[in-house]
Amino acid sequence: MSISIEFNDVSKKFQNTSEYAVDHISFSVTHGELITILGSSGCGKTTLLKMINRLYEPDSGVIRFFGEDISRNDPVEFRRKIGYVIQQVGLFPHMTIEKNIATVPRILKWDKDKIRSRTDELLILVGLDPEEYRKRYPSQLSGGQQQRVGLARALAADPELMLLDEPFGAIDAITRLKLQDELLKIHQASRKTFLFVTHDINEAFKLGSRVLIMDSGKIQQFDTPRNIVTNPANAFVESLIDSVRQQELLWKETTS
Repeated sequence: MSISIEFNDVSKKFQNTSEYAVDHISFSVTHGELITILGSSGCGKTTLLKMINRLYEPDSGVIRFFGEDISRNDPVEFRRKIGYVIQQVGLFPHMTIEKNIATVPRILKWDKDKIRSRTDELLILVGLDPEEYRKRYPSQLSGGQQQRVGLARALAADPELMLLDEPFGAIDAITRLKLQDELLKIHQASRKTFLFVTHDINEAFKLGSRVLIMDSGKIQQFDTPRNIVTNPANAFVESLIDSVRQQELLWKETTS
């Protein structure tokens, strides 16, 4: 399998700060994986993601996309190869759902029939009936439905890489679980590489084929959920696992 994303000794420090946001990290992701990036606020996970789509530039090190140094590409052109989904969906309120989804294909000058076909295909993929939702506006959708449209828009130009920065963080718990299940189906159907940032350990372990755990700008462990649970790399990772076990114990106590 090919390597889709590779970090080689990458660091990032912002102005007027003494600590690294991302501190000399190296890792690689095989094409087709769904990687979750787990950590608390300020650990560096969003900075890591934003360096991939070049919203931030690293101070040192190299990031490669299918073997090519991304700094050698025009950043605007490069971003069109990547799907990007954030917590604040960012749909254009004055555009219909189909026009929102077609944003990048229109920039790429796809013909109208291809855009229409792709839009309907993606609405079906994210569980929204094209006949019912195509002509609606974002304000006519629930938060969960808007997030589904955000996923569809990010997938519209068939990117090889999807970056998702806490996309379900503002969604209620029941809808969030449903969207997690939908995301797993979408990933399996698309066969693309997904990098999904979250601070929720249950979400990270449910979704990730591997989980990259960060703290203070460093990678604490990068492994499968099973291996992390059975062999935590250090005290920090062990404390995360213990927090989940304590939650499970609380549920057992309150339901017994």
